[in-house]
Amino acid sequence: MAIHASLLTPVRFAVAAVLAAVLSVTCAFRAVVHAAPPAPDSVSLSESTIIWSTVKYATDAENGLVSGSLDANTIVDHTFKTYVLENRYLKVTLVPEFGGRIVSIIYKPTGHEQLYRTQVGVPYGMKGGTFYYDWLMVYGGIFPTFPDAEHGKTWLKPWDFKVVKESAGEVTVSMSLKDDFAYSAAPRKFRPGSTGIEATSTITLKADRVALDVRVVLQNPWDKPIDYEYWTCTTLAPGSDPKNPKATGGAEIIAPIQAYSTPRWSANLADGDESVGPGQSRFEKLRFFRNWPTLGIAYAAPDMQGGNFWGVINHDNEEGIIRIADNAVTPGLKMWTWGFPSFTNETDARKDPTPQRPYVELWAGVSDQFFHSARFPALGRVSVPETYSPTVGMSNVTHANENILINLSAEAASVHLQFFSIEPARPLRVTLKQGDRVLFDAAVNADPRNGNRISAAIPAGLSGGQVQLTIRTAEGDELIAAEAKIK
Repeated sequence: MAIHASLLTPVRFAVAAVLAAVLSVTCAFRAVVHAAPPAPDSVSLSESTIIWSTVKYATDAENGLVSGSLDANTIVDHTFKTYVLENRYLKVTLVPEFGGRIVSIIYKPTGHEQLYRTQVGVPYGMKGGTFYYDWLMVYGGIFPTFPDAEHGKTWLKPWDFKVVKESAGEVTVSMSLKDDFAYSAAPRKFRPGSTGIEATSTITLKADRVALDVRVVLQNPWDKPIDYEYWTCTTLAPGSDPKNPKATGGAEIIAPIQAYSTPRWSANLADGDESVGPGQSRFEKLRFFRNWPTLGIAYAAPDMQGGNFWGVINHDNEEGIIRIADNAVTPGLKMWTWGFPSFTNETDARKDPTPQRPYVELWAGVSDQFFHSARFPALGRVSVPETYSPTVGMSNVTHANENILINLSAEAASVHLQFFSIEPARPLRVTLKQGDRVLFDAAVNADPRNGNRISAAIPAGLSGGQVQLTIRTAEGDELIAAEAKIK
């Protein structure tokens, strides 16, 4: 069960081999509430529909926008077939027929949406030479983009849907598409013709698991190397009203990076941050959506540097959505918003349809920036594993894996831990140490509604060095380990 926070009287922990040698440690922690275990969880798969509104437009057989067809004064509805995966914690909606996307992740303990979804789609960028079809329209969610930059070729294409596994303990489905098509009028900066790359996005939801597990597999069918780009695009708005998801002034980009760069046309984004070298700025103020003066692009510089997570936390309610992945495969991180005025100046989408809406768009790429190609080996296979986990009760993430997300910090007098378990029903043991000295060691039940917070005092005279954290199962299996330098 959840651990409910309250500040308790000092507790003394014995850390010596005999009772005569006792170290006094003051800790503040959540009292464990013992209750009957919850009923067994299960996963379901169902079919439904979703209605998406857009302004009126028409496309030709190659998906180009028909000249003169755009009517911004008329709103039309499009009905898509959806597939819904659901367990105790998550309700996940997929739309295969428009870009093979995950369009909604609702975290049921709070009832809030984690992903952005446009209320009224508006084509933009027409004849600008920016996008593959010479136009674009945002819908939202999480979706694969390939084999080119700037949303690629597949964002509006129907993907083939398949049920891979369906049981009470797990539902796995796939969406797949082959790049065997081309747009004859694509701008010159995009690759001509088709690459033949085959992409399959496999989505898994398991019982008693808060996170959604995704694996995108790309296949090069040719016996020669080819150049390509692959990016996972995510539009994030955690902690939102499901009927009107959007980022607010409390949104912060969470990423373990030190610096970023911008294209020349987005250089003004860096005005508020310190320069750390030619073309690079310290990733500090731009973490916060409220500090984006206008639309633009920022890239992790030089790339993710091995960091295995990124996402957004909404500090208005301390809810977040974090992508955990092997970023040796996807080292590129591209960040985009329309600028904070898209929130402060927001208008009624049906009365004033515009693409400039408040959300945070984060991308994971096999290369470091758009239009920087990667090399796909002959007959090669690229596998991109991703885990998407909501968070609650966390103001930051310092370490993460497929089991636990944590925020660990330490100062001269105390160490502070926030954590969120991806399998909340599993009992845990949390241990905080400084060298051989135990600061906290107790059984803890994860709280999926509020998250968990633990504070432990560092005895006087023991400042400096590192604090070590280990979280294990009740059986002793290690789930995550981390260190924090004492400031």
